[in-house]
Amino acid sequence: MAKKPSGLQGLQQHLSQTFSRKASARHDLKSKIPNPFSTGSRRESDKLTEILQSMDDDDENSSSNNEELNLEIGDKNLKKKKVKGKKNLHTKSQIFKYAYGQIEKEKAMQEKNKNITFSGLLSLAKRSGEEIRKRPKIEIAFKELTLTLKGTRKCIMRSVSGKIMPGRISAVMGPSGAGKTTFLSALTGKITGCTMSGMILVNGKNESIHSYKKIVGFVPQDDIVHGDLTVEENLRFSARCRYQMHPYFRLYVLILLSLLNPIIRRLSADLPKQDKVLIIERVIEALGLQGVRDSKVGTVQKRGISGGQKKRVNVGLEMVMEPSLLILDEPTSGLDSSSSSLLLRALRREALEGVNVSMVVHQPSYSLYKMFDDLILLAKGGITVYHGPVKKVEEYFAGLGITIPDYVNTPDYLIDVLEGITKPEGDITAQQLPVKWMLHNGYRVPPDMLHLCDESGTSSPSSVGESKNKSYNGEIQREVPTYSFFSTPDLSGRVTPGVFTQYKYYLERVLRQRTRDGRVQAADYIILLLAGACLGTMAKVTDDTFGATGYQYTVIAVSLLCMIGALRTFSLDKLQYKRESSSGMRSLSYFLSKDTMDHINTALKPLVYLCLFYFFNYPRSSFGSNYIVLVCLVYCVTGIAYTLAISLEFSQAQLWSVLLPVVLTLIANQSNKSAASLITPFVFPKWALEAFIIANAKEYNGVWLMTRCAALKHYDYDIHNSNRCLWLLVATGVGTRIIAFICLLTRQR
Repeated sequence: MAKKPSGLQGLQQHLSQTFSRKASARHDLKSKIPNPFSTGSRRESDKLTEILQSMDDDDENSSSNNEELNLEIGDKNLKKKKVKGKKNLHTKSQIFKYAYGQIEKEKAMQEKNKNITFSGLLSLAKRSGEEIRKRPKIEIAFKELTLTLKGTRKCIMRSVSGKIMPGRISAVMGPSGAGKTTFLSALTGKITGCTMSGMILVNGKNESIHSYKKIVGFVPQDDIVHGDLTVEENLRFSARCRYQMHPYFRLYVLILLSLLNPIIRRLSADLPKQDKVLIIERVIEALGLQGVRDSKVGTVQKRGISGGQKKRVNVGLEMVMEPSLLILDEPTSGLDSSSSSLLLRALRREALEGVNVSMVVHQPSYSLYKMFDDLILLAKGGITVYHGPVKKVEEYFAGLGITIPDYVNTPDYLIDVLEGITKPEGDITAQQLPVKWMLHNGYRVPPDMLHLCDESGTSSPSSVGESKNKSYNGEIQREVPTYSFFSTPDLSGRVTPGVFTQYKYYLERVLRQRTRDGRVQAADYIILLLAGACLGTMAKVTDDTFGATGYQYTVIAVSLLCMIGALRTFSLDKLQYKRESSSGMRSLSYFLSKDTMDHINTALKPLVYLCLFYFFNYPRSSFGSNYIVLVCLVYCVTGIAYTLAISLEFSQAQLWSVLLPVVLTLIANQSNKSAASLITPFVFPKWALEAFIIANAKEYNGVWLMTRCAALKHYDYDIHNSNRCLWLLVATGVGTRIIAFICLLTRQR
């Protein structure tokens, strides 16, 4: 989707004003407020008509029979042609009119029916003819979940049981070190470095959550977004890659997979383009990002939108793919109260649509606390203190003798009790609260905590509690099965775009990023120009050496500069890739798009270098033959740089990029009697130098044949090996790219 015209902002404003006037007129009709469709309103609608007409004029001329949408906004000047279906919406103006119109209708319906239940709202929408898309439900149940660090065998979470349910917002709270983030990471299968025991059930079945990764959204605590893209571009890319697949491939895949897996038959139809736009616009509206939609997000070096807005973009990346399970790690940290309320209202809407929302929250305000449905309160060591409805928190703790004082925020007080800052009334201690919760629910108390039962005046677990857990006590002690990255079946019921389609989306994004990073690219080319001029001046061609000295300098300089430049391709967005790949995006599409864009540098950088090097050095070989050798060399070293960038940290990869060309070029020039000569035939500088010198030697004919033969014998080069050297460089480039891609799949994951 192309960049939204500026007129669309005016369109949204006018639609919003018109719907607001209509709602106000219906509400205050008895007070004789002037009708919104009077002369004054007609003037506003005339402005709307001008915007729509100007936008339609910008659309393709081939769409002469486009039909205007009847949004019932009271403007008689607008065409009233009946739209036969959403398929007719194929111009930008029609698509955005539909999206903004739907959003304003939803606002009007929500304002009119403030106290209506969600089921009532659904039935009202069905009666009005609106299509309701149902999301697959995901319920996560966990029994005796225990996590132990592999090295130290330290237990960081133990005996956590319960479940998080669709259509509800669950808040995970507790003091620092309670394992809140670890708990949610374990539920989503993102925990590493731990041994996990217990049982995690997805919709009542012992299945891997990775099988549902296409409909699971995970919002990390850090704002992992692309800073060189605008807010809308970030959201649009996430929506395009993570929703339904390209229509050209969908029919074939559905027929094939429906024969293999009946679950795929649950797939809904592909979303039309206008509905995809509606989803993005709805998220932008819900998160309050209208004013910054065309602003770059920004990075640490380049200032962009504010931190609170960036946090909302971070959440929006997962909301636009319409997940069934949405996990958020401290989404309100760094936000003021109004921004936090705005975010919670947006998440409340997701929960009303059946989404299972769970988040880590650090001491929310009382108003935010009341917006949650369930509370999971963890003590230090990752032990459950309470897991249930928010409405029953005070009642439960009052039964234990812990009364929340008046005018004190409930979560603040409970966390202070768990931290030991506040001592609760009565004889109960913070260490006894987890045991109280286990006994309250009939859970099995770990043997090393039985002494806390005696201290609290409570007998050991009753036979009733033991019998309640007897049915699964034997099962929960086994290790949770580990699912490999490649063999995990897809049970999400959603087919996302294929490799080729996502490749096009990635390629478009990389192109935008490269064009906006023009200064860095220009600096690379300027340095290459200067290097070509300096080295071409310093190294002169002689008939005895065929310009070998200048070509040695060339191999070192071009390899070093191109490798350092290629490191940026994969080093700068490792976190973004990790987030995108874990959500089901195609790693092959990501890799190929980056490599394709670097082919431009592979073609241009040798040309830029040779422009001045060839002018000052002026070897006998042709410009074209030197250019071909340099292109093969750059292609080779770019693949090596990919492997270094993916496998190592950026600083380490830079050191290796400087070291390898210098050392390997020195090895390539060693005599046959040295020990280093054993690996000389296998290093890329040797192939490049041989190709350069052979290209020069071929220009020595006639009386120079004796000189040519003597020089080639000195270097141990064969004049017929020119093509072989070029193919070895290309093969090395292909091989290192394959290695880099394998590292991308394994190490980054």
